[in-house]
Amino acid sequence: MTYAGIVLAGGAARRLSGVDKPALPVGGKPLLARALAALAEADPVIVVGPERPGFGDVLWTRESSPGTGPVAALAAGLVLVRSEIVVVLAGDLAGVRSSTVDRLVGSLGAASGAVLVDDAGERQWLLGAWRVEALRGALPETVENASLRRTLGGLEIVEVPGEPGESDDIDTPEDLDRWSR
Repeated sequence: MTYAGIVLAGGAARRLSGVDKPALPVGGKPLLARALAALAEADPVIVVGPERPGFGDVLWTRESSPGTGPVAALAAGLVLVRSEIVVVLAGDLAGVRSSTVDRLVGSLGAASGAVLVDDAGERQWLLGAWRVEALRGALPETVENASLRRTLGGLEIVEVPGEPGESDDIDTPEDLDRWSR
């Protein structure tokens, strides 16, 4: 099955003193490189955020008003998608793998989306495979500072159980310490 990939990589990282989270090395590899490796079969791969050198053959784009949240970033990325399916990943996922993406795409079926569910039973909205038409139809008129959960929560979603650590992201210094060991 062919699909595009979107990585949302423009957050402010307030809990990490504004550091460029996608560039943080975890296991000797920047977090953004981990997301891109998980999307190795996607075509194209679109990164929404400031352009960073050294990340190969990706398309870069930005929200019309940078820093206005994941729904605005998703809308910006969707402009460049021509396929029927897209995998959407956060740019700070430490545990995502190509097998994660394969399971999400394989679980989509006729639903609007397939999202990974973490160990606590929470849907990971930025770790999913989606039907592009459903995403475009769900976008609110004003995408800036819109709630991702509210935007996508009404769609028909398949929940895909995550494997240990698969949905881990880096939000705090403690998260970074845990993954750096």
